[in-house]
Amino acid sequence: MRTKICGIRSENDLRVVLEAGADAIGLICGINHRSEDEVTPELARRITQAAPPFVSTVLVTHRDTPDAILDLADRTGVNTIQVHGIVTLSTLKEVKARAGSRKVLRAVHVSGDEAVEDALEAAAHCDALLLDSRSEDRLGGTGKTHDWSISRRIVEAVAPTGTPVILAGGLNPGNVAAAAEQVGPFGIDVNSGVDDANGDKSPELCREFVRNAERQRG
Repeated sequence: MRTKICGIRSENDLRVVLEAGADAIGLICGINHRSEDEVTPELARRITQAAPPFVSTVLVTHRDTPDAILDLADRTGVNTIQVHGIVTLSTLKEVKARAGSRKVLRAVHVSGDEAVEDALEAAAHCDALLLDSRSEDRLGGTGKTHDWSISRRIVEAVAPTGTPVILAGGLNPGNVAAAAEQVGPFGIDVNSGVDDANGDKSPELCREFVRNAERQRG
């Protein structure tokens, strides 16, 4: 079970999540709603440059045109792009075609049965799907879970395509093992579920999250 810890906003956060054993970090930059964890392109680049080999550095953005998305990816120096806003299929295709060596993840909001069709449509045009919750004012980072039975159906539906599925949305050390067991994803993504009272990444919670997620490894 691969683990991504999102909302990295300092080199100290980076150190904490790497020591916990995370496989990937998420840098929130260029979004359309309020986020306590948004960083500037300049700070994102400094954090990316400090990341060691074999760690995926993921730009999480709501930019909605290929030029804007790819320009931000260039400025931040990431090796993975998470298209997390509401973008068209043609935009996703163009981002994938122009991404070069970078991987492209497509977020799918699991708010009903239509998410299964959305995931199937996007699967052929990205390197992985990320299943997340949403609310009226946030396209991600809600801290709320969604219907994991729908996420399980998505995992099963896209399995023939070979597209990996990553589960996000309201996960924390207390529920991640159950979520992974029920949904059966390739990877798990967390943000606020491992924050301390100041919004920084908690060493204890990050270690516990990764440990509990890895109970499903293999």
